[in-house]
Amino acid sequence: MRALVVDDEPPALSELTYLLEQDGRFRAVLGAGSATDALRILESDALEAVFVDISMPGLDGMQLARVVARFARPPLVVFVTAHEQHAVDAFAIQAVDYVMKPVSPARLGLAVDRLAAALAARVAPAEPGEAVPPSVAAAGDGEDERIAVELGGVTRFIRRSSIRYVRAQGDYVRLFTGSASHLLRVPLSTLEERWSDAGFVRIHRSTLVNLAHVGQVRHGQGRLSLVLAPDGPELAVARRHVRPVRERVLAAGR
Repeated sequence: MRALVVDDEPPALSELTYLLEQDGRFRAVLGAGSATDALRILESDALEAVFVDISMPGLDGMQLARVVARFARPPLVVFVTAHEQHAVDAFAIQAVDYVMKPVSPARLGLAVDRLAAALAARVAPAEPGEAVPPSVAAAGDGEDERIAVELGGVTRFIRRSSIRYVRAQGDYVRLFTGSASHLLRVPLSTLEERWSDAGFVRIHRSTLVNLAHVGQVRHGQGRLSLVLAPDGPELAVARRHVRPVRERVLAAGR
């Protein structure tokens, strides 16, 4: 890969550039001290990835990401920032990852793993039966709905049945499957109503669980929790939801 690091603070720019240069998956790592300089480089040089700070004078990192998203062949974006409050906005514009400063080599390595996977998916041939227009937000497919999710500029479709649980995250929800999570802009209440007949039950004001993935039900001291199979997590049921959840679990087991 060839990457560009964008940060208005020279020490941070130098450190991140150095860390990426130590990763054998990059054949070139360029640097820019502002979003304006970054645009000049990106307009003249086809790069696969941009690691960008968010808080910068003038054009900030979020604005830069929105501009490059309109490129014919946009680079994938990883935000590297000291401010966690922009995370939802970052994933809404299809960032591959959101890394908090100070950056550890291990956490940066994980971001590069995700970046490499997203690039591989971008060039991989489509699987038979998956050629569905990306403009479709959710397509019914018999009893098992397919949901369009985007990451790093790549639209994929996941089966509703593969979703183990759902967590509210502001105006978004995060869908957790066995191996990944995906951000989707829809209220949790909408999914609760729409997916109730498919076995999803609310266990907390911010959590829905797919009962098909519940491996254990734990009781104790007036508390109830659901353990998802095969290896967790264990999710606590809020007190006000204990009775309806217990009834749904028993009904699902019949």
